[in-house]
Amino acid sequence: MSVAIEGERISGQSVRDQNIMAALAVSNVVKTSLGPVGLDKMLVDDIGDITITNDGATILKLMEVEHPAAKILCDLANIQDQEVGDGTTSVVILAAELLKNANELCKNGLHATTVISGYRIACRQVCRYIQEKLSVSSAKIGENCLLNVAKTSIASKIIGSDTSYFCKLIIDAANCVKTPMGELFKCDINKIKILKMHGGKMQDSIFIRGFALNCTVANENMPKKISHAKIALLDFSLQKVRMALGIQILIEDPTKIEAIRNEETDIVMRRIKIVLKSGANVVLCTGGIDDMCLKPFSEAQAMAVRRVTKHDMRCIADVTGATICSSLSDMDGEESFPSSLLGYADEVEQRMLSDNELIVISGSKTNIGGSFILRGANDYLCDEMERSVHDALCAVKRVIESNCLVPGGGAVETALSLHLENFACGISTKEQLPIAEYANALL
Repeated sequence: MSVAIEGERISGQSVRDQNIMAALAVSNVVKTSLGPVGLDKMLVDDIGDITITNDGATILKLMEVEHPAAKILCDLANIQDQEVGDGTTSVVILAAELLKNANELCKNGLHATTVISGYRIACRQVCRYIQEKLSVSSAKIGENCLLNVAKTSIASKIIGSDTSYFCKLIIDAANCVKTPMGELFKCDINKIKILKMHGGKMQDSIFIRGFALNCTVANENMPKKISHAKIALLDFSLQKVRMALGIQILIEDPTKIEAIRNEETDIVMRRIKIVLKSGANVVLCTGGIDDMCLKPFSEAQAMAVRRVTKHDMRCIADVTGATICSSLSDMDGEESFPSSLLGYADEVEQRMLSDNELIVISGSKTNIGGSFILRGANDYLCDEMERSVHDALCAVKRVIESNCLVPGGGAVETALSLHLENFACGISTKEQLPIAEYANALL
């Protein structure tokens, strides 16, 4: 009995050549965007949206790659972007070069298992040599090392023309979220918000201490600044309650129609009173807030903000200690809002920055972080500025947390290549050849 599979099965050197060719095709796409004189790419998707960038991870993410081997390199760039933040183009080019050299060894009769074994030996030697010989403690160099790391990261970016200005902002942001962890430090850049605003030039971009929301208070009669803020986070709307679809109400007495309408309004008003009774003076809501519901907030001198994104709500909950409440009902069906769900901050203020108004939450029991306000002429420029700042922040974060760094400008790659060549000469087994090719790939 046999099972027929419709398709073509390819094995041996031919399929290996196809996989390597696909990997090299991906590498060639991003190769020209590497380095301080790298070129930007313009990518247009199916609906006509345009993206202009030289970030390797962004380029590969927007490419419609179908070949399985090429997808592996795209995933590699994505993982590098998530774990490290920078160096996405470099890892793709290095991986493709390693595959190319390995394929040449296989064509010359060396078994793939031997190539894999040699590459693993070379990888261990490279890691050991970096840790023992090449890495330098950032404490020995001084504070300028962070500045130079940031300059290296943004030199090839669109903000590279204003390196000194943006580097200072990035260092301030990293120090803002730096917390001691024993002998080392932890730098949680997730606490840094990046907002983009049209208008102005790149030099108008600023960094502020505090978590910024691209929102305003729901009514002008509400206070614009609240000290010793007690923050309530509501993951529902404060709007007139309407019956869900499919629910019917049979009314025998027409005079009760108005009573039903009033009850729909009273339900949401009671919820507002419950929240305010807990002591909350700042209420952030993911949904809308009806205009008729704004009066209780104004009378209580409380600040209400509507349509805050869920991502911002989670960040605010993390830094203020608040709990996001998706419903006021308890296990018994009664509505309540205990004060234990509130978060705390020293100050919540609506500020005017240029032509835009923002709400800034500053000071809390934990390190509340900061916010970048990036200014640019259009969406394309602001998006690329955001990617550039993110990459530089990630690079600085790695130096702060690891407390070590290595020289740039290709010095590390050259030193590793020379070390592997000398190491390969002392090996008498077949792994000598893959180790030598590994050394060539680094150059």
